[in-house]
Amino acid sequence: MSSIFGILLALLAIGFGMVLKGASLTSLYNPAAYLIIFGGTAAAIMVAFPFSEIKKFPQLLKIALIEPKLPSKSQQISSLVECAEIAKKEGFLALEEIAGNTKDPFLRNGLEMIIDGYDVEFIEEVLLDEVEAIDKRHKTGALIFTQAGTYAPTLGVLGAVVGLIAALGNLNNVDKLGHSISAAFIATLLGIFTGYVLWHPIANRLKRLSKKEQDIKLLTIEGLLAIYQGLSPSALEKKLSVSLPPKELKKFERNAEGEKQDAKIA
Repeated sequence: MSSIFGILLALLAIGFGMVLKGASLTSLYNPAAYLIIFGGTAAAIMVAFPFSEIKKFPQLLKIALIEPKLPSKSQQISSLVECAEIAKKEGFLALEEIAGNTKDPFLRNGLEMIIDGYDVEFIEEVLLDEVEAIDKRHKTGALIFTQAGTYAPTLGVLGAVVGLIAALGNLNNVDKLGHSISAAFIATLLGIFTGYVLWHPIANRLKRLSKKEQDIKLLTIEGLLAIYQGLSPSALEKKLSVSLPPKELKKFERNAEGEKQDAKIA
């Protein structure tokens, strides 16, 4: 939700800034400027990318504005430690129930390969290939917004030139001349705003979300391979928890200690 809040804050800041500068907000009503900026940006994106990638634009925009829920590192570590405990007590076949119940397809795929008895090297290779494929898809999605952020400000200059051409046709009418010059720079305003407040920040947000998802998947791979190689649950917990930031690590350790105390009482 921070993306939506940021966009609203930017709109309010620019709106109040215009009022403080004495510019009328009604000047923003300029259909030609919107057509040049948004239509031109869309056209440039269509030239640069195939439709198979462009059609993902709405989905990517939704992901950027409404961040999907991903398990935190501490939650994933807890799940992997639970898998290690079951594997140690009951064997790898007992992991089938967890694999069937988990909503994480990546974790499910890894557990199923462990249950089926594939080689460690093969499991690692398959899971790393999947992470690499995800990275490529995410980079392509973020690149669409990065390019849109590059095109929009330049199209704003184009819109200003078009507006000035119209202004030059009204040199004999001072009222129309002033209005035409004002309208000419609305396109520049829209181009800069959409480029540097919308498209580039959205691209950076998608990259950050991609990095977060990949970090969790790499942590999952490390945990699954350790489970397959017979690492004890306590050792696995220590091995994986080093990747947690200090604040999250303290919280994780408190929760783990509480769970151990509950287990002893039970």
